[in-house]
Amino acid sequence: MVTELDPDELATRVGKLLLDSGVPAAVGVLPFDHTAEPRVVIPAEARWAGPAHGLVPAAKPHPAPLSSTAVPEPAVYAQAVADTVADLRADPELRKVVLARALDLGFAAPADIAALLPGLIRANPLGYTYAADLDGGRTLLGASPELLLRRTGATVLSNPLAGSVPRRTDPVEDRAVAEALLASAKDQGEHRVVVEAVVEVLRPFCRSLTVPAAPSLVETPTVWHLSTQITGELIDPDVSALRLAAALHPTPAVCGTPPAAARAAIAHHEPFDRGFYSGVVGWCDASGDGEWIVAIRCAEVEDRRMRLFAGAGIMPDSVPESELAETAAKLKTLLDALGLG
Repeated sequence: MVTELDPDELATRVGKLLLDSGVPAAVGVLPFDHTAEPRVVIPAEARWAGPAHGLVPAAKPHPAPLSSTAVPEPAVYAQAVADTVADLRADPELRKVVLARALDLGFAAPADIAALLPGLIRANPLGYTYAADLDGGRTLLGASPELLLRRTGATVLSNPLAGSVPRRTDPVEDRAVAEALLASAKDQGEHRVVVEAVVEVLRPFCRSLTVPAAPSLVETPTVWHLSTQITGELIDPDVSALRLAAALHPTPAVCGTPPAAARAAIAHHEPFDRGFYSGVVGWCDASGDGEWIVAIRCAEVEDRRMRLFAGAGIMPDSVPESELAETAAKLKTLLDALGLG
């Protein structure tokens, strides 16, 4: 396992170990906190397969939890959003802060990770499903809709998502809220902050970048997102996907901007350590190709305990009740996928 904090050294060591070992790929997770150690593993064995969607068995209902605790309580989260809005309006340099909340579940028996994965895969055909071992018997599992970075040869692709709205069951209402999201000045502004940050980070690495003039809509079963696909051609073909992912992480989609001030606000308002939530999970091979996903729509599982996470991007014109509803919709996505809805 490689736990190097320096991004250049991390990518260099992982690349050398892959070349020396002949293992086809390294896998790992980067935490949200840049001062915490990443966990990148050179596995003894790796298997490659086609897409799992459409091939997995039907998910079995998971035993209901014995306890459920919101961290913080919804009213406290809404007040934290209101306080953050006040901070944003008072400080024009602070443009966006992402605030998360959690849901702690307790069960009678240890969770069966293998039994939970089919539901995650089937629940979101466009998602990236993952399960990563952490230290102390913990597992991070989820189905993220957001690709941080994919490198294929000299081509890189980043697909930030920012600006979201819960979906509706009625098709007409659902299309109306989607179109309203696309026209929303608040959500367009939130999305623009992320795109600008991704472009700023990738520009020194790329000979050329292609950035659409406006975002498009993408959907999960419960949420509409604004999406932009940014593509680039690398100047140096030896820069690995892991190095690029480490440079991009965290984007304003999960942290805010400017990063230092946003991190300070998160530390003040969130009553928990994010750990690997809103970090990065993925793989890279010896040639430098790879795919790294933003670790959202996820849960951290340890024995009989499970913590689910959801966050929302807070802007100067955010409405606390709307941000609370957005996080509730994201938690519902995960609860349904895990058979707990």
